[in-house]
Amino acid sequence: MKGGKKQLQKLESRVCDLEAEVEAEQRRGSDAVKGVRKYDRRVKELTYKTEEDKKNLQLKVKAYKRQEEQANTHTSRVRKVQHELEEAQERADIAESQVNKMRAKSCDGGKVSFHSVG
Repeated sequence: MKGGKKQLQKLESRVCDLEAEVEAEQRRGSDAVKGVRKYDRRVKELTYKTEEDKKNLQLKVKAYKRQEEQANTHTSRVRKVQHELEEAQERADIAESQVNKMRAKSCDGGKVSFHSVG
């Protein structure tokens, strides 16, 4: 019987060791599942955030394109007005030159006279 008790104690000890190993493996498995769930949530959060950032950037791009179009329109208007101003200035310079020539002629000998017709 002594050998049987000793063998029984060894087997019981082995059973306890195996049960402890099973519990440890279950804990590791449970921890692994928790970790996977945690990282899965994190991936979902980052995916959502990325999609929101993408939407916001697309809205900004649209706004910038609109602003660019407006700026181009304003630039065209400014160039047109500037061109018209230069033409008007040129016409004014020509008119002033003609007036000065007429004054010079009238001072030189009275060749040009202004009479009222009546």
